[in-house]
Amino acid sequence: MRVGLHGRLFTPLKFRTMRADAESDGPRSAGVRDARVTRLGAYLRAMRIDELPQLLNVLRGEMSLIGPRPERLHSVDQLAQAIPGHTQRADMLPGITGWAQVNHRYGASVEDAHHKLGYDRYYLRHRSRRLDLWILAATVHVVMFRIGAR
Repeated sequence: MRVGLHGRLFTPLKFRTMRADAESDGPRSAGVRDARVTRLGAYLRAMRIDELPQLLNVLRGEMSLIGPRPERLHSVDQLAQAIPGHTQRADMLPGITGWAQVNHRYGASVEDAHHKLGYDRYYLRHRSRRLDLWILAATVHVVMFRIGAR
């Protein structure tokens, strides 16, 4: 489950890239060369193909193409306590790609979440078609050169 606009919960659609028992000991973010990722899953992640089903989430109105990545339910409270203003991310629809995704490396730490919040706040204040087009172009670059995939 992920947290979307105004704290609404939804299930992001994705292709499975990890073993079925990948989170049997609890949820956690993927690491570099994570053993839970299957061979096919590594390719899908590298090419970002695993994200394509989220276009259905966009059609359902649960996500947009561009916005902050939706947070996992289990980490929202932790991040809200550790990072002042973190709940502002819920003021807009989460996106498949976003300003933070093209400007900051993949990261799962509280410090990374703090940096990404800065990018998300910038996007919230400066949203425009021009910025959205820049983010889409940067996303194509990230995908083509397999930057930051795990």
